[in-house]
Amino acid sequence: MKKKNTKILLVDDEPDILEIVGYNLTSEGYQVLTAENGIEAIAVAKKEQPHLIILDVMMPEMDGIEACEKLRGIPELSETVITFFTARGEDYSQVAGFDAGADDYITKPVKPKVLISKVKALLRRFKEDAKEDAKVKFGNLVINKEEYKVILDKKEIALPRKEFELLSLLASKPGKVFKREDILDRVWGNEVVVGGRTIDVHIRKLREKLGDKRFKTVKGVGYKFVV
Repeated sequence: MKKKNTKILLVDDEPDILEIVGYNLTSEGYQVLTAENGIEAIAVAKKEQPHLIILDVMMPEMDGIEACEKLRGIPELSETVITFFTARGEDYSQVAGFDAGADDYITKPVKPKVLISKVKALLRRFKEDAKEDAKVKFGNLVINKEEYKVILDKKEIALPRKEFELLSLLASKPGKVFKREDILDRVWGNEVVVGGRTIDVHIRKLREKLGDKRFKTVKGVGYKFVV
């Protein structure tokens, strides 16, 4: 995917952020779209279908959490990567963001070079030609990696991108214990800095949707998928 064909939607109610971050992204060759609140972001996203949305949390009209939830409900944006971009670093805010369907979390302020590195890492998750020709079945659970679909008891379960990728990784080798650092590297990318609770939050959501017994915590090490 070439940079000139890559659309990034930057959403923030601070003009300085839009100008500075937008300039850095444009200088890297990306197509940059902007919006000043959640309502505007949804309208732009529907029309332009960006590859990546960088979404502030605290905004007027509609905050980032609500906007993310609505964006995740739009079928044509199912492949779009969404990351929050905010000065708020509290755990509850991060958990709320992941619960809303966010793929990642970037905390302000961030140096331009670091931001660009993170954007590149995020965009690696959006690959037009990287579909895996694979469908695996574990009893009443079917994971279709090619179509990004999960079927449980013949009913499709909607999973945000990172939850799906985490599930796919663990299910790729049932019984194998994946270390936390390996999970972060393979699912989130080693250039993306995420909070220590990131994996725990995603595992919790998978347990809620697919059943607690499928995922086992190996204390002090990581997680494994149980058949």
